[in-house]
Amino acid sequence: MNRQTPPAPPGWNKTIQDLSDEAKKTRSAVGSPEVEWARDYERSLIPAGMRFPKMGDVYEATRDVEVRYLTSWSAPFTGGGWGTLKKGERAIINCEPLPRPIAANAKAINYAQVEEEMVPESDCTHCLI
Repeated sequence: MNRQTPPAPPGWNKTIQDLSDEAKKTRSAVGSPEVEWARDYERSLIPAGMRFPKMGDVYEATRDVEVRYLTSWSAPFTGGGWGTLKKGERAIINCEPLPRPIAANAKAINYAQVEEEMVPESDCTHCLI
């Protein structure tokens, strides 16, 4: 069954980060339809004519940047966290993003070194036991 997201309340201006911050302070979870409203709001902030990432694009960090990473030791997704992609590191968009994405998946060109520096060893060994 295809469920349609109800329209956002008038004046909705929350981002996904805003919802995440709220969840940490005042509630246990964030879900639909609020996440969809936040994504639509974030897309509305993207200037017209913006070029979006495409599979195969390579990007280089021009400064240290905080990124979200996912791990996949024994399944398509088994964990993850936040880390710093260092200035000069390069990453390739490794799957086709959605139309007008507000985020995209990428894999570090120097994957083994970035993984070693970013992912805590406890995450690596926990899934190998």
